[in-house]
Order: sequence, then structure tokens, then C-alpha cells
Amino acid sequence: MCNLYKKSVSSAYSTCARSSHLNSKHPQRGAALLMAMLTVTLVATLAAASLWQQWRSVEVEAAERQRVQSNWILTGALDWARLILREDARSGGADHLAEPWAVPLQESRLSTFLAADRNNTGGIDSDDQVDAFLSGQITDMQSRLNITNLVQDSKISDVSLAAFNRLFELLNLPPLELTLLSTQLQLALDTRNGRNTDATVPLLPRDASQLGWLGLSPSTVAALQPFVTVLPVRTAVNINTASAQVLVASVPNLSLAQAQKLVAARASKYFRSTADANAILNQPTIVFNETEHGVATRYFEVLGRLRMGATTVLERSLVQRDGINVSTVWRERAVADPVGQATP
Repeated sequence: MCNLYKKSVSSAYSTCARSSHLNSKHPQRGAALLMAMLTVTLVATLAAASLWQQWRSVEVEAAERQRVQSNWILTGALDWARLILREDARSGGADHLAEPWAVPLQESRLSTFLAADRNNTGGIDSDDQVDAFLSGQITDMQSRLNITNLVQDSKISDVSLAAFNRLFELLNLPPLELTLLSTQLQLALDTRNGRNTDATVPLLPRDASQLGWLGLSPSTVAALQPFVTVLPVRTAVNINTASAQVLVASVPNLSLAQAQKLVAARASKYFRSTADANAILNQPTIVFNETEHGVATRYFEVLGRLRMGATTVLERSLVQRDGINVSTVWRERAVADPVGQATP
């Protein structure tokens, strides 16, 4: 009886021991599975981060390469434009719209000149070749009314103010904005020349798109841009390149019909002097004078447009020509958005 009791106790103890041993293995298997999942997650995260870093490096390198290529192509285009203007100066004579500099450069493909190896954007053997197209034009900036002419010797010029007043009337712009423009411009010029130290004086614009600095509304600035410019010094209007609206504004008593007649006449034969324009009009009360008008130009704007893939870069430069010397006054570059508007 005693032996039977001992056997039953021993059997029960063995059964409990085996059950406890089996139950202790389940937490170990769960911990191992959790560690495996964490390891896989960590490896995947590190791999994704490494891949992103590689992609970012490639994109930065491609963007930098494209920036450098755009820079030297647009610089070359500007040098080419300066060469054209220099050769035009060697030939002498009046500046008119039938000269080589006035012919716009239509969009031309330049991708094959960017590189000759597979590792460079635009290479002729590249699997992901990016086409590059260049276009541009040279514009006579003295074909427009010069904002700087409004102020002469620290005073508002009555002759120039009358010309701008006629332009404002022709474009149906508010005359009060012209008064604000002239007074603000006078203050800005006085500050630039050291005659005014007021910190509240507006900045002097560099081109017509910045005339809002002088108090003009955006709609007025947009309407004026095709007909006005901002140049470093006073300039005369080139009657060979000026639009009919600018001619009307620059000459008292000249009607729009008469200005259009002059534009049509110069298309067949450009004006060699202001006397040629006066002879066509043959009106004693309508006279082009040598002070406000001319047939030669010193200031030109060079516009370069480079399209590389989905990116379009625009560069505008103002150049000054004195004799055969053509120098750059300022340059600005911007990336155009998909609809063609330039953004800084």
C-alpha cells in the first residue's frame, strides 16, 4: 500500500515537471519571433535610408550639372549678342529693325553640344538624353520712354512729364499715378546721389517691372511695361525702333494715325536722321527734335531662353554700347514656371 502511494506521487511529480518544461518554451519562441521581426524592420529602414541618400545625391549632382551647363550656355549667348552689336557698330549708320541684331533667334537644339559621354546630361549616347533648346532676342531699349528722363538736375522735366502724360492718356491710366511716379522718382534719385538721407524713400527701380516700388499699381505697371524703360542716364527715343504709341507720346500734336504712317514708311526705308521723319510728316507743328529723338541707340536688352527637359531658364541682360565697346550693365536669371512666367 505504501509502495503504491510512492509510485503515484512520483508519477504526478514527473507529469508536473514535464508540463512546466513545455510551458517554459512558449515565451522563448515568442521572444525569438519578435527579435526576428525587429531585425527585419531595422534592416529595411536602414536600406530605405541608404537608397534615399543615394537618390538625393544623384538628384543634387544632376541639378548642379544642369545649373553649370545653363550658366555657360547663357553666358555664351550673351557674348554672342555683344559680338553682333559690336560688329553692327563697326558698320556705323542708324540703328533700325532691319539690322541683324533685330532678328530674333528661333528655338534651336543644342543638346548634342552639351557632352559627348554617357555620364553627362545631354550626351548623344545617353540612355536618358535631355534635349536643350536655346532662343533669344535683342531689344532696343531706346525704343521706349525712359523713366529716368522725368528728372533732370534734381527737378522734374516739363518736357518729359508732358510726354508721359500723353502716354498715360493714350493708355487710359490714372494721371494721379504719374504725379506719384515723378515725385517718388525724384526722391529716389536724390537719395542715390546723396542729396537725401531719408530712410523712408523708395528704392530706385532697375527695370520697368519694378515701378511698383514708386507707388504704381500692378495694373498700371503691366500696361506701361511695353512702352517704358529704366536706364541709368537720360536717353533719346530712337524713331527707327519706337512703337506708334511711343512716337505719339514723345511728339506733341502727333496723332496715332500719323505715327502709324511713320512706322509703315520706315519699314521700307529706315530714317537716316530725324529730318527724314519730319519730311514725311511735312507738318510745321509736328517736329522731331535732336534733343528728344534720334536714330542711334546705346542701350539694348538681351533675352536668352534655355529649355532643358522640363526646366526653362530665362536670362535678361542690359548692355551698353559706346562705339565698338559693349559692356554689361546688369544681368538677372530666373527659372520659368510651366506656363512660361519667370520666377526668382
